[in-house]
Amino acid sequence: MKNEDMLMHVRGASLFVDDIPAPGCLHAVLFTSPVARGRIRSLDISKAAAAPGVAAVYTHKDVPGLNQVGHILKDQPLLAADGVEYIGQPIALVVAESQRAARRAAKLVEADIEPLEPVFSPREAAAKGHIHGKRRERVTGDPSAAFAKCKYVVRGRLSSGPQEHFYFETQRALAVPGEHDTIKVYASAQSPGAFHHHLAEVLGIPMHKVELDIRRLGGGFGGKESTAVWITAPALAAFLLKRPVKLALSRSEDIATTGKRHAYEYDYKLGLDAEGKILAYEVDLFQHAGACADISPAVLGRSFLHVSGSYNIPNLRVSGTSCRTNVPPNNAFRGFGVPQAVFAIEAALTHAAGLMGLPPEELKRRNLLKDGDTLAYGVKLEGVNAGRCWEVLDKRAGIAARRSAVEEYNRTHAGTKKGLAVVPVCFGISFAQTALNQAGSLVNIYVDGSVSVSTGAVEMGQGVNAKIRIVAARTLGVPLERVRVDTTNTSRVPNASPTSASSGADLNGMATKYACGRLRERLLEFAARHLSCDDPAKVSIRDGEVFVGEKDPVMTWDRLVAAAQWARVDLSEHAFYATPNLHYDMETELGRPFAYYAYGTSLTEVLLDRSRGTYSIESVDVVQDVGESLSPEIDLGQVQGAVVQGIGWSVLEQVRYAPDGRVLTGANSYKVPDIKFVPDNFNVTLLRDSSNPFAVCNSKAVGEPPLIHGLGAYLALADALRAAGATGPLPPLPLTPERTFMCLHGKASE
Repeated sequence: MKNEDMLMHVRGASLFVDDIPAPGCLHAVLFTSPVARGRIRSLDISKAAAAPGVAAVYTHKDVPGLNQVGHILKDQPLLAADGVEYIGQPIALVVAESQRAARRAAKLVEADIEPLEPVFSPREAAAKGHIHGKRRERVTGDPSAAFAKCKYVVRGRLSSGPQEHFYFETQRALAVPGEHDTIKVYASAQSPGAFHHHLAEVLGIPMHKVELDIRRLGGGFGGKESTAVWITAPALAAFLLKRPVKLALSRSEDIATTGKRHAYEYDYKLGLDAEGKILAYEVDLFQHAGACADISPAVLGRSFLHVSGSYNIPNLRVSGTSCRTNVPPNNAFRGFGVPQAVFAIEAALTHAAGLMGLPPEELKRRNLLKDGDTLAYGVKLEGVNAGRCWEVLDKRAGIAARRSAVEEYNRTHAGTKKGLAVVPVCFGISFAQTALNQAGSLVNIYVDGSVSVSTGAVEMGQGVNAKIRIVAARTLGVPLERVRVDTTNTSRVPNASPTSASSGADLNGMATKYACGRLRERLLEFAARHLSCDDPAKVSIRDGEVFVGEKDPVMTWDRLVAAAQWARVDLSEHAFYATPNLHYDMETELGRPFAYYAYGTSLTEVLLDRSRGTYSIESVDVVQDVGESLSPEIDLGQVQGAVVQGIGWSVLEQVRYAPDGRVLTGANSYKVPDIKFVPDNFNVTLLRDSSNPFAVCNSKAVGEPPLIHGLGAYLALADALRAAGATGPLPPLPLTPERTFMCLHGKASE
């Protein structure tokens, strides 16, 4: 399948925000807080306003509408008014003829800020009651009674660190004012509906005067889903100055001021019987949310729903606290809290396996989910492919033989050690917030037979536009090249949900299928009349040609469309899709929050240098359930990319903060996996004979679930460390080379 976006990317022809012509464009730069928490005593912008090339300097007093961009809670001002809660919080907006002039002028802003005591530890924040929303807790079964029956009980404390999105295209937007106080914003953003609303609120105008247009993103990974600061700030300036204004963060600014994957801290307790069956599990999640709620409560909610991983756990107690700390508000990241939750149960099972003297993979296999099992929030499972994925992986990779080979290697090699880990995946697909599971699609067939599709899906490299094209072409019965997916635009498809939760193709693809299905039926009815066919059921459209029965084609698609238009047949259709049978009660913590589940299993093997603490990922074998794939090429790429990104989070990428709350990590010191880091032996198998009636064309989501396989690198490395003689609790994630060295030769918790 030809992917037009891919071809344009490799040719350097793809257009991004910076490529949009904007004659007379001004440039905006934010003056931000130098302290992690403080009270603003005074703010002097006079020197900045008088600097060469400066068009204006704005503060919270200049916001014509609501000075607020909080995503879930109204707790995040666009421009700080009385106080600041993190280093990098916007205080003033400087607009100048060039970006250089704006940056120079921003240094002239003088802020007198009284420092206040910040909080950087999530546990400390929880103890002080500094939380977003309320603490969540659910008890399923009777964990206390179950623990009393356990043969083996393990307890532990864990932590997982943040992860920088490191998308190619940093946060940016271009705002162009129009007549009658209208404005058009071109943005690198994942949430057209939510950001459209924020823009209108900040500018104090109705939403029909705001148009948000998104062609594509240079990467997002969740980092452009919820924080609207960088979209609304240039729009504010453009609206007030009546000139185009662009804001684009430098890479250093982006890393220093944007949210990350949420760091978590955990307390766990796991109990098993003599055969290794899990009887009870308790886990407390402390989410390092940052200064504002942003999307943190929703991320915590998904963690909350996935603490049991891919395992059947009859007695469970889980609590979750979104801890308000004085760092930039953390936000969505591929996996949306699920990898953090799965890390805890995977680590707990690894801990228990060590106590029992079993390979961790054997303990995991005994507890895999199966048909008929009931999840903690009340869903009885059917169509479970956890066991099938495990079996296919075992057949292809030979889990027991690989374990034996690793053990033999470790017996015969003193300077290096190998480690192995198997990770199963069960990932719920849908927005946990039921209201977001909706999408619209507008399909226009033009008189020449070409087709335009507009949806609320945002293309950010994951291939959602290519999949929507496939759905449209397949449903209409036309060649793929006859279909074009237009930009994501709030004037064509309003109130769109974010492109996240791995649901972009599911929701927007289904809406497109509905719209194209109605158009097809309309054209078939017309064709039957036009061709004097007494039985409309005999008429079909295949590969851009019209057939009556099984005879040769009687006319082309193009001729059919032209005739239909001449006969006044409506060739435009809007359709809406809302995922059925979803519900969840936050009070009882019960319901059906997900339409279906994506399964997978992976085996990861690492090689550790015992003296240096360095390592290499030797092999990764993955079996992933993607249903009936709309595009195997895209899905393979998504699995591979997700696994590598998960490996980066697990063993490589580390964000460091100074004692005062500053982000110390810059582009030159943040290490993401490169092609040399990817194992030579990297095998991905898409599970065969898997269908899914709950998504478009029986497919399954693929964007996020495979990231969890990246945990295999951490667990395999921990396995190698034990073979090398390291003792004590599991170290923090990421298990970087420095931490690995300290596990072998020093203090592992640093």
